[in-house]
Amino acid sequence: MPDLVNSIDAMLAYWDQSRTCVFANAAYRGWFGKEGKDVVGTTMRELLGPLYELNLPHIDAAFAGKKQIFEREIPTPRGIRHALATYIPHIVHGKVVGIFVHVADVSGLKKLQQELKKSKDLAEQLATHDYLTGLPNRAMMNEVIHMAIAQSRRRDEHFAVLTIDMDNFKFINDTYGHAEGDRFLIEIARRISTVVREGDTLLRLGGDEFVLVAINTSSATDATDVAKRVLGSIGGPFSIGDSIVIPGLSIGIALYPRHGTTAEALIRASDKAMYSAKRAGKNDFAIAAP
Repeated sequence: MPDLVNSIDAMLAYWDQSRTCVFANAAYRGWFGKEGKDVVGTTMRELLGPLYELNLPHIDAAFAGKKQIFEREIPTPRGIRHALATYIPHIVHGKVVGIFVHVADVSGLKKLQQELKKSKDLAEQLATHDYLTGLPNRAMMNEVIHMAIAQSRRRDEHFAVLTIDMDNFKFINDTYGHAEGDRFLIEIARRISTVVREGDTLLRLGGDEFVLVAINTSSATDATDVAKRVLGSIGGPFSIGDSIVIPGLSIGIALYPRHGTTAEALIRASDKAMYSAKRAGKNDFAIAAP
């Protein structure tokens, strides 16, 4: 039996009422650099050191007759190990005479949990954010607008939805290739983001189309000021190969609740206004018809 217990890669021990070790298996060597026999006769405080105070609520509860199961990071000569500890009261004639302790290394499981969480977070990020610019994507658009509607109703405020479309982007893609087109899109997103106010949301719907939800925009004048800032942000030259390109945008503006009270109606109105801006000469903005 001792050989079997000592072959287990988990710390097994028994501590008496004075919190002194009566038995400990060989696994303590890997965890604390001690043989099991060296642990026998030491107190829990002596063995655990700074961990004793952290574990004390569980120790006290176990000696009060309550089984304890908890996780703890344990510093060892080999580095930090994640442990799952179990304290089981040994009760004789209704009195706790000691506790059995089982401590298993769950570092591998903890690492797997962390990797799974990272994968889950990445999957959620890819589902709701544009892979190229990192902006919220089309899947988030209705949610963002619905939140803006709810906020506007609570605070009796208005907001604006701006549909933003790049001018002549197909020419850039066809002439310089998709890699340069992607680089151009990333830069456009970065430039627009520099003038987005706190609380506003810039989304990329795909291709060369963006949407900006500008909260607390109470009038057409406020909305056109936002559009002017967006146009001003992207006006600088952009180098593609041996050429210099001056970006241009066409922007359509819809106001809540003037041009719609649902996400679908507001997007439809701002999209229609954006095409009006393109027909009027591009690199400009237009407000949806009343």
